Amino acid sequence: EEGAYVVEIPEVALGIGQQQAAQLDAVEQRGQSRGRAGQQAAQRSANAEAVNHLSTALELLKALPNTPERAQQELVVQTTLGPALSNTKGPAAPELLHAYTRARELCQQVGETPQLFQVLRGLWYFYLHRVELQTARELGEQLLTLAQDIGDPALLLEAHYALGNTLNYLGEFAASQAHFAQAIALYDPQQHHAHAFRYGQDPGVACRYYAAVTLWWLGYPEQALRRSHQAVTLARELAHPFSLGIALVFAAWLHLLRRAGPLTQEWAEAAIALAAEHGFTVLLAQGTIYRGWALAERYAEPVAGQGQSEEGITQMQQGLAAWRATGAKVFRPYGLALLAEASAKLARHEA
Repeated sequence: EEGAYVVEIPEVALGIGQQQAAQLDAVEQRGQSRGRAGQQAAQRSANAEAVNHLSTALELLKALPNTPERAQQELVVQTTLGPALSNTKGPAAPELLHAYTRARELCQQVGETPQLFQVLRGLWYFYLHRVELQTARELGEQLLTLAQDIGDPALLLEAHYALGNTLNYLGEFAASQAHFAQAIALYDPQQHHAHAFRYGQDPGVACRYYAAVTLWWLGYPEQALRRSHQAVTLARELAHPFSLGIALVFAAWLHLLRRAGPLTQEWAEAAIALAAEHGFTVLLAQGTIYRGWALAERYAEPVAGQGQSEEGITQMQQGLAAWRATGAKVFRPYGLALLAEASAKLARHEA
């Protein structure tokens, strides 16, 4: 009796083990399926859907044993999640920092991995929008060093964009413009079309719209307009919604700098429509600020337009509140200055 009982124990244990293995296998398959669905959604710019699928995939991965294979799977999911979060919740959202911080930990676990550049680039974008510019600059320099060490022109393109963008906010406009020029020279729309999915926007478009603003700061208004036009044209050719949306926002900004109210309103409204359709929170906020400014500016004279001016100021306030809610600090002082200017003009007329 006792011998028979002893023999039964490993058979029962084996059955339990097989059942557990089958359950884990099913969980892994569901996680992989959700991960693929998230990637497909991100590739067609369905960012909210992508966030939903990828977040579910991460929850399913938590049930799996902590193996190198599982770490690699999670790394792919986190790096796919980052751009989708950036385009929906905003580039300074806490969820974005969590995704890329976790991805950096996974890079250390996995070892030498091609995703490291993408992770550092995601962290750079977060710190730039939090106006932690020294950290952003250090990350940009790391990106350039890593790209040079690997010798990949596609990575050099992104590194030059990152440094050009950072130096623009640091007021080093000539150096910024030089990095944008190098990035534009490296860019090929056929070769680099996957960057829009991998990083959230197309680098050829991004370098052109930022170069436009930098050229304005440097005192070249006609060149700035040409670069802005190139950015919008390229974004339309690529048919990548976020790249087009941000190119439209920057076109509105450039016309605001020119004090061209009707053109600012026209470009801002185009950006708002696209942002509302795709759920681009930051672009919707920024477009609303620019449209509000255009309304306030347009109807500041005569006094008969006071109602429109007040509506413009209300829209600016709404846009600034929405911008602040994303966690982004970059641009906010400038937006507040625009609001103060418009409010002062209205107050003079009321007096």
